[in-house]
Amino acid sequence: MSTELERVHRRLAWNRWANAETLGSLRTGAAPPEKALRWMAHIVGAEFLWLVRLREQPAAIAVWPELDLDQCASGMADLAGAWQGYLAGLADEDLDDAVGYRNTKGEFWTSTVGDILDHVVTHSAYHRGQIAAAVRQAGHEPAYTDFIHAARQRLID
Repeated sequence: MSTELERVHRRLAWNRWANAETLGSLRTGAAPPEKALRWMAHIVGAEFLWLVRLREQPAAIAVWPELDLDQCASGMADLAGAWQGYLAGLADEDLDDAVGYRNTKGEFWTSTVGDILDHVVTHSAYHRGQIAAAVRQAGHEPAYTDFIHAARQRLID
């Protein structure tokens, strides 16, 4: 049986893979729908924001940054290493640690590390769904990013 931290690693691996697949779907055909690019950039900005909150550092990128596809790809590559580095320093019991932060409205909140990591994955999945709908509406095929597909095909560890 895997530990909760191992499952977190797996969910974040799926998130990284699914984000890359989604970005790839935006590179096919004509220019991507503007709103799809905006959501992709937001995924990058939000993940950076949550990472610095977990590290109790100041934000270095806007939560809704204006990025092109290459900048999204670069940000996602940076995030992959940053998430691996962050997770390498965690133990199962750390998932219950409380982290205090201010949201984008300036309100103070406290959440557990585990809840924040789950939020990162589900938040990205939510916006990937929006991107898929926009890509399909523009007449293109969106990326197939279901977790079970990635697991069955052994695309994630």
